[in-house]
Amino acid sequence: MHSKKIKVQIMKPGLLEDDCLVLGELLIKQLKIPTNQPLQLSFGSFRHNVKVIPLSRLDGIRISQGLAKSMALPARSTLRIFYRPQSSTIQLGPIIGVLISQDYPNVTERPFGPITQFCRELANACQRQGVFVYFFTPSHIGSSSSKVTGWLYADGWKKTELPAANVFYNRLTSRKLENKPSVQHFMKEVKSLYGSHYFNEKFLDKTEVFDALGKAPSVAGYMPESHLFRNYAMLKSMCSRHPTVFLKPIKGSLGKGIIRISRLDGGGYQTLTAQVGGTQKHNYASLSKLFTALSGKMKSTRYQIQQGLHLILMDRRPVDFRALVQKNRFGKWSVTSVVARIANDQHFVSNLARGGSLCTLRNAISRSSLPPAAKKKLNVRLKKAALDIALGIDQQIPAHFGELGIDLAVDQHGRIWLLEVNSKPSKNDNTPLGGSKIRPSVKQVIEYSRFLSGF
Repeated sequence: MHSKKIKVQIMKPGLLEDDCLVLGELLIKQLKIPTNQPLQLSFGSFRHNVKVIPLSRLDGIRISQGLAKSMALPARSTLRIFYRPQSSTIQLGPIIGVLISQDYPNVTERPFGPITQFCRELANACQRQGVFVYFFTPSHIGSSSSKVTGWLYADGWKKTELPAANVFYNRLTSRKLENKPSVQHFMKEVKSLYGSHYFNEKFLDKTEVFDALGKAPSVAGYMPESHLFRNYAMLKSMCSRHPTVFLKPIKGSLGKGIIRISRLDGGGYQTLTAQVGGTQKHNYASLSKLFTALSGKMKSTRYQIQQGLHLILMDRRPVDFRALVQKNRFGKWSVTSVVARIANDQHFVSNLARGGSLCTLRNAISRSSLPPAAKKKLNVRLKKAALDIALGIDQQIPAHFGELGIDLAVDQHGRIWLLEVNSKPSKNDNTPLGGSKIRPSVKQVIEYSRFLSGF
């Protein structure tokens, strides 16, 4: 039996006992809820013994004000309900807890900084689907795993104490926060005590991804040569095989600190380094001198060394593709979107943070430097590559992911290559939306959360 969406009516004090639920007779019949025995009410980690009182012409559920307060339910709530006969439990929910890096309690309009719009959009979409969502930071985690302090949206943002969620969605943007003992302990506890699910549970680094996918035969064709950068011998070996190589910080993001190394015609080598204001260029007479210059950086940053690719161009600028791949209401990977990212003329990387711009997939393919034959079915091939890679990540990396940003490149012959996999694709307020429109990517987070929680 699927869950039903119902309106929750909170009664005035004195009209209903805290251990009574009033349900419509039709709903009781549909969900096969017994009315003559003690039952348990479950709402995330919240548990309460109740008895059910049937009412003929009721289309929702009535609960006491005391019970609503214990559950942290706002005045006008819509939730989903289903009954588990094995444990005699009426389940209300589901609850999604979104773990974010920081909040700004004094900034009422933007309490979550640049991701406030995404949080509001998710809250609106959850309301429509009868899903309860809240947002919290690592500093909101207390000594008890049964409760957290978090933010709800109900006629404005409100901070309150809430039950642990059925599903936790990790939107932390810092490895340091993610690895805090309090966060790790909390997630371990809620999984074991309440059967909570936790997805996008960790950052991926480049070496881990390329080492893991190197063991997956289904994605071998997309993999450029890529290694953890260790020494001069490795640099010499890679530069002898490839006219261009890239050094990428293994824990980097947004294109920061990427170094492109190219052989020059008259001998010698050139490096281009992606920096905030543009690209820094250096020439070296020999590879050994270049390595000596890099040695200082290698002490503080670990790099992945990767085969350079001759990317397709659009308006004489390199272009690559970002596929957003998410798990759907059946728990299966599906492609939500693929966009093209064009590097600006001051940078060789296409990240928006480095001044790159977005373009539709169709437009990019039609205006690209690819020969016409290679353009055919490229959109289908890019989507297949993204799904193959997501499946490879699931098979090879022992962690739970529900969405991935997969960066793909296409070379001048039309071959597709993997550039990077990101387990925390950006949710910043850089995608303006009209009115009450909900993005497919936001809907998919809710669909997958409902699948995980059984609602």
